[in-house]
Amino acid sequence: MVTVLGYPWYVAVLAALATGLVIGLTLGFLVAKVGIPSFVVTLAGFLAFQGVVLLLMKEGTNISIGDEVIIAIENRWVPPLIGWLLFAVAVAGYATAQLLQHRNRTARGLVTDPILVVFGRIAALALVLGFAVYVLNQERSINPLISSNKGMPIVVPILAVLLIGWTFVLNRTAYGRHLYAVGGNREAARRAGINVDRIRISAFVICSTMAAVGGIIAASRDRSVDPNTGGSNVLLYAVGAAVIGGTSLFGGKGRMINAVLGGAVVAVIINGMGLLNLSSGLKYVFTGAVLLLAAGVDALSRRRSAATGNR
Repeated sequence: MVTVLGYPWYVAVLAALATGLVIGLTLGFLVAKVGIPSFVVTLAGFLAFQGVVLLLMKEGTNISIGDEVIIAIENRWVPPLIGWLLFAVAVAGYATAQLLQHRNRTARGLVTDPILVVFGRIAALALVLGFAVYVLNQERSINPLISSNKGMPIVVPILAVLLIGWTFVLNRTAYGRHLYAVGGNREAARRAGINVDRIRISAFVICSTMAAVGGIIAASRDRSVDPNTGGSNVLLYAVGAAVIGGTSLFGGKGRMINAVLGGAVVAVIINGMGLLNLSSGLKYVFTGAVLLLAAGVDALSRRRSAATGNR
């Protein structure tokens, strides 16, 4: 839409998000209403939509992206001062939320962490974020006089907003609790009055829409889209990031921050082995081994929980 049809970037972005929404709605309907296993539907959709991409690109055309706003998402940086302001806002917001939660639970006589533990969490977050902002604000360009790479990439605040928003939805809303309930025990959730089909369809809609966000970021990174965009090993790394981060393959368990950390682990493994000049075969073997280890830990954890009755 941007390159061939000449639409503004915001129209193309909205169209991409709407496409992800429609795909999620279709796949969710097939799973919830028709009864096809979700793995089969997801795999079939992955293969089919790869074919759609090939048809749209006439079996191999590369579509270059020249829109500066789209390119800036992954290839431009916010000024260092803005990065520190975002750091201050993030720490202040987290501290406010933690202190309010502690005060409310204490006022109601509920069990809560000691205040020193709360302050410790706030200090730990400030330390980690402060170090990250400091590193990102260093000059990374080989020739700063020609092009400066100093500052936080624009994509980082975007991901932070998504992380905070979806964490709030999962932990602080009835919808989020329903998601966990349906993932943990579908029949129990149905008997508790939860509309299971609606929750399952909405989960597919949200995931596909977020995949569309990932597609926009990938297009920005590469400054183009080709038939291989979104294919190849992207599916493996996406599943691996979630599982390594602690998301259960059996449902009902997982947090947004853990998925982000899992993605960071996968990125470190890939980049680290690349810097060590290891072969692609070793990269796949090591990544697969880490994924298998994470899935094994999840399976053992569930078995122990079932044995002790702590589901």
